[in-house]
Amino acid sequence: MAFGSMHDNGRQAPMSEINVVPLVDVMLVLLIIFIITAPLLTHSVKIDLPKAESTPNLTQPEHIELAIRADGSLFWNGEPVIQAMLTAQFTSVVAKSPQTELHIRADKLAHYEHVAKVMSIASKAGITKIGFITDPSEQ
Repeated sequence: MAFGSMHDNGRQAPMSEINVVPLVDVMLVLLIIFIITAPLLTHSVKIDLPKAESTPNLTQPEHIELAIRADGSLFWNGEPVIQAMLTAQFTSVVAKSPQTELHIRADKLAHYEHVAKVMSIASKAGITKIGFITDPSEQ
């Protein structure tokens, strides 16, 4: 370490070496801390967890596909149906399977009034899951 210059000109030159002693001290303290705390981090508690199967459950709930045309005509899974018979059909399907889903495929030009009536009838019959089928392709 240099505390001054070797030249004796009467004035002292600034020190040009970096004092690394504080840096080494800090690094040694950190090293000791990590050596002490590392074994504490690997300590674990052994417990017996339940085993789970990773096979997916493929049981899909039954669904009804109801199509609505622009003129208001309805199609139940491809078969024409009138609106007055929807309540009875929805009720019979819900009695068989309460988790039945309703998928509505409405024409682009169909009035919202027809869609809202079908949704209201389905909701009153007990169908809780209603989805809309759309065509993602742009024309």
